[in-house]
Amino acid sequence: MEDQRQEDPPAGGNDSGKPDLLLLKERALNVAAEGITIADMRLPDQPLIYANEGFERLTGYPIDYVLGKNCRFLQGEDADPATVKKIRDALKSGNECTVEILNRTKNGKLFWNRLSLTPIRDPSGAITHYIGVQSDITATKRAEEATQEANRQLEIANRRMKRNLEAAARIQKSLLPVKTPQSEDVRFSWLFQPCDELAGDTLNVIPLDEKRFAVYTVDVSGHGVRAALLSVTLSHWFSQLFQGPERTAASFAPAEVAEELNRGFQMNTENAQYFTMCYGIMDVESREFRYVKAGSPPLIVARHNGTTEVVAVDGYPVGLVEQPGYEEQLLKLTPGDRVFLYTDGVVEAEDEKESNYGTDRLAAEALCHREQALDDCVNAIMQSVRSWASPRGLLDDVSILAFELRR
Repeated sequence: MEDQRQEDPPAGGNDSGKPDLLLLKERALNVAAEGITIADMRLPDQPLIYANEGFERLTGYPIDYVLGKNCRFLQGEDADPATVKKIRDALKSGNECTVEILNRTKNGKLFWNRLSLTPIRDPSGAITHYIGVQSDITATKRAEEATQEANRQLEIANRRMKRNLEAAARIQKSLLPVKTPQSEDVRFSWLFQPCDELAGDTLNVIPLDEKRFAVYTVDVSGHGVRAALLSVTLSHWFSQLFQGPERTAASFAPAEVAEELNRGFQMNTENAQYFTMCYGIMDVESREFRYVKAGSPPLIVARHNGTTEVVAVDGYPVGLVEQPGYEEQLLKLTPGDRVFLYTDGVVEAEDEKESNYGTDRLAAEALCHREQALDDCVNAIMQSVRSWASPRGLLDDVSILAFELRR
């Protein structure tokens, strides 16, 4: 059997009688980076009759050792049986075959081999040889495996995060009014639509006594976990505000509450968050709504006589400046009047043309549904906002809190 590593004849000479082109092809095969082998399918056990230097570099087996042997010696118990069967079936049926198989080098090192087998036929169509091309794809396979493992770990983390977000969302929703307080004097209604799992909005209605009710809407800057954490903290802060024997009516005064919040939640370099708020106390006996606005959108007042008012009051968001100078506002009401508090996600909802829903449209909707029950009116407004934002969907949290003086 011819030694495949014999020296090439001198340039311009051809002692073997081979054409120069054939010698060039043989040199090219020998120096190719891939391992190249030729198996004789006419001989028992289909031995290798040719192996290039690339095969020796790839496997560590000397060419003299591999010639005359079937190439299966590269396979061991590490090879996938299904892949081995695919190779055997291809050889048996005379088809081309490309597989990725785990092989071992001469020193026992595992490597991933992309093996391509191509049959060679004689003029009668009978298969006489198979050319095998081997490429070391270990680095590629390891990169794929690393990517798959990273994706698996990411999927696990995503599922865990989703469970945590869902749990956090349930906690956040539990801080909303479970049952809106109602009386013969006043009716309340609210809707809350977060744009993500967690929201920066919150709201509540808290009875102080039979004749007075505290209401508030809060909108924390930003989105996500940080905004939600501050939102939950503020819900807890308000719940504590109305507890304890040391609390008096003055403690609940809107301007005082806003100033206290501003002192406790100052924005700084570590906590670059602020929030807008509308907080007030509805006194059904005096028919007065005393409130403070801290950067929140204008109030909408739908009067019993069929008119609407957009009540805009300037005020810094809470935490933005050290001395905002909040002032208490007074809104006098008559039976049948409705007041709408809401966050800016309502009026800043965008349609396909990126046009805002707007305060005027909100006021018109409040008037349009004036004759409906308060719950139905609020539901209709929310549906109008959703329709306006369709199909893009809401890009910010949306909160609406409304109340109606009954008598």
